[in-house]
Amino acid sequence: MAEKILVIEDEARIAQFLERGLIYEGYRVDTAHDGRMGLSMARDNPPDLVILDWMLPGLDGLEVCKRLRSASSVPILMLTAKEEVENRIQGLDAGADDYLVKPFSFDELLARIRALFRRSTPSSHPEVLHFADLALDTGTHRAMRGGRAIDLTAKEYELLELFMRHPRQVLTREVIFDRVWSYDFGGESNIIEVYVRYLRQKTEQSEELRLLHTVRGVGYVLREGD
Repeated sequence: MAEKILVIEDEARIAQFLERGLIYEGYRVDTAHDGRMGLSMARDNPPDLVILDWMLPGLDGLEVCKRLRSASSVPILMLTAKEEVENRIQGLDAGADDYLVKPFSFDELLARIRALFRRSTPSSHPEVLHFADLALDTGTHRAMRGGRAIDLTAKEYELLELFMRHPRQVLTREVIFDRVWSYDFGGESNIIEVYVRYLRQKTEQSEELRLLHTVRGVGYVLREGD
């Protein structure tokens, strides 16, 4: 059965454009015109992916994103006219998996949807990656450290998988941007630092030793010891 996409967009023209285009591409589509309706529809009839507008009446897109993410790991693609890097980071911090600035190309939207579905679909050949006492299941996208389960967002998983497939190798910011985000956030963006901090918070608790280290002026490396 085709994947179901929930579009939460208050501008009728854009919502209709998205609905028609996505149905034409073979997706099933539900449409909500405000945040509360979108949350209700997502709860009662869970979608496979959500396209979420930032500027919604009443309950804005950021709050909707946070509530969706607290209840589900559904991929969320946020649409907005806000193009500043800080706004992109704010949207990702709220739980969005990707971010597209209006006006956008429908072909790019489709490419990002396909990429999100690839990331959220378990691998046909899952494996468990190991480093020290950290394990990452590529089938379930779950991490474990010393028997402790770690829940990861889609981007956190991608970043950790990149490090675990290249242990003890210093990865530059440019490599990380290319492999995890696939598009430019701008040279001054601190999105990598933000997500490294998230991973450290989740993988380093109580007396657990740090595994993800900063190499000043270069990038980051997964290794044991200082």
